[in-house]
Amino acid sequence: MEEIFDGEKVDSNKLIEYGFSFENNLYSYSKTILNNQFTFNIIIDDNGAVHTKLIDNSTKDEYILHKMEDVTGTFVNSIRNECNHILNDIKNLCFDNSIFKGNQTDEVIEYIQSKYGDKLEFLWEKFKDNAIWRRSDNKKWYALLVRLPAKKLNISKDDIIEIINIKADENEIPNMIDNKSIYPAYHMNKKHWISLLLDYSTPNEKLFSLIDHSYDLAKKK
Repeated sequence: MEEIFDGEKVDSNKLIEYGFSFENNLYSYSKTILNNQFTFNIIIDDNGAVHTKLIDNSTKDEYILHKMEDVTGTFVNSIRNECNHILNDIKNLCFDNSIFKGNQTDEVIEYIQSKYGDKLEFLWEKFKDNAIWRRSDNKKWYALLVRLPAKKLNISKDDIIEIINIKADENEIPNMIDNKSIYPAYHMNKKHWISLLLDYSTPNEKLFSLIDHSYDLAKKK
């Protein structure tokens, strides 16, 4: 269950705010579950790795059945659900996504957070390198962030690249695409969306303006 933190970056200040204690370069947090039958201990080391241990309070022994996927039943599922709920809460409140590596990508994330207050949403468990932004008022998407092999855009190199898909005016899209910095939309409706490389081939000033326009296009009619 610790794998839910893959690709996430811990914020130590948020851990302390959440209730973790810090000692010997380790952050620790404990919570009793199932009417005090168990104590769930979470340890986060200085590399951000998360370790958990569930203790049966009646025997003081470690309980591990909830970590075995082939073990089912009402009782063990209740334990598993409570532990997962706690871990997801910690992930959402104390960790930031670090899947995306590019400098311009970081600047886009910061720009959108600062201007619109919107955070990336990771909607697909199997596709952790895909995330979206959507308007808070009507929940319509206005940008999609993707990490993918360059060859997916017919770029003849083996690099992993980061792109942003945004909405654009239907009549303008054919003139915008140059297949150098702006491409036909990857996995989106090419009539209404475009893909841009996040490698500074589109300067921030222009990129941010295009994002703003995409945000406006996603406005409820």
